[in-house]
Amino acid sequence: MKQSKRIVIKIGSALIAPEQDGCRSRYLLSIAQFIVRCRDRGIEVILVSSGSVAAGSHLFPNSEHPSIAVKKAMAAAGQTEMMATWDRFFDFPSAQILLTHGDLRDRERYTSIRETIFTLLEHGILPIINENDTVTTDNLKVGDNDNLSAMVAAAADADGLIICSDVSGLYTKNPNLHADAVLISEVTEITEEIYDMAGCPTSKVGTGGMKTKIEAAEKATSHGIDTYIVNGFEETTFEQLLAGKNPGTVFTAYDKPMQEAVHWMTHTASEQGELVVESDYGESDNQVVGQLSGDEIAEVKGEFSVGDTVLVRSKDGKRLAKATTNYSSCLLNFLTEHEESPISEKIQDSIGPVISEQDIALLEKS
Repeated sequence: MKQSKRIVIKIGSALIAPEQDGCRSRYLLSIAQFIVRCRDRGIEVILVSSGSVAAGSHLFPNSEHPSIAVKKAMAAAGQTEMMATWDRFFDFPSAQILLTHGDLRDRERYTSIRETIFTLLEHGILPIINENDTVTTDNLKVGDNDNLSAMVAAAADADGLIICSDVSGLYTKNPNLHADAVLISEVTEITEEIYDMAGCPTSKVGTGGMKTKIEAAEKATSHGIDTYIVNGFEETTFEQLLAGKNPGTVFTAYDKPMQEAVHWMTHTASEQGELVVESDYGESDNQVVGQLSGDEIAEVKGEFSVGDTVLVRSKDGKRLAKATTNYSSCLLNFLTEHEESPISEKIQDSIGPVISEQDIALLEKS
């Protein structure tokens, strides 16, 4: 932390509105002081703050099992209260950024988000980011702010991500259920065994659990971002971070991080369709190599447009790559159905490969 220049800190709903009756400062004061002290040390801070639904829920009585429409209304009402609560702690300006996964997975909008964050930081303004729950749909939502914080950290070129939890980090077992659970102070590689330790979420307020925090750590560390899971309910957590100590679990960054564009395609962009390729398509050590042409495609699945991200997989289901397509699904279906047609060859000669070599992100895991 002492060497960090830009960090993202993620705060969950249970810290914002622990009783779901509006925002409370009980746990936020120490976090706000941490942000102030980081800025005093020249560390730029971006805050990813959940809590709009929890903050606004008390305004909708008799809503123990609210509908989606009511939850969206809660988010709309609670977001203003949440921003006002944060503003009260600071003597510097803050800015609200509400995002959906649709914003992040679109390369042009993603680039715009990056530019906005950089400009705010240059002017000493604290970006406060949340998922736009009022307008999200199943197709557009990230779903949890743990993963959102990792996407934001990657977009902002941060070198540190702090995810606040209700436990001190990753344990060998659920510490709320097992007295012999042991805290793991450092994780150098995220394996299936690490995911198996995640258990189930225990908070009644938030939408994530330890699994989503590990997913976020995997996204962030592959971008070269050290990721901490810490207990946000304890003041000593932030004192230790400022002192250069690890109060929870640190997931260490990759020695050779992914390039920014490849990371975006792998961890942020969601595939809009699939290209099923012949089993002998350009594989070397189980990885796709080179560009993809129309005659190497066995099947086209889904509907997508030029510039969308698609999944490239083999006939046996192996996920080979994610890539930006130069063709729409409509045109590709035509080409595969008329593979030997002169017009098909003419189209491919004029447009070029379906996928260009520079637009492929290899997937090492099936």
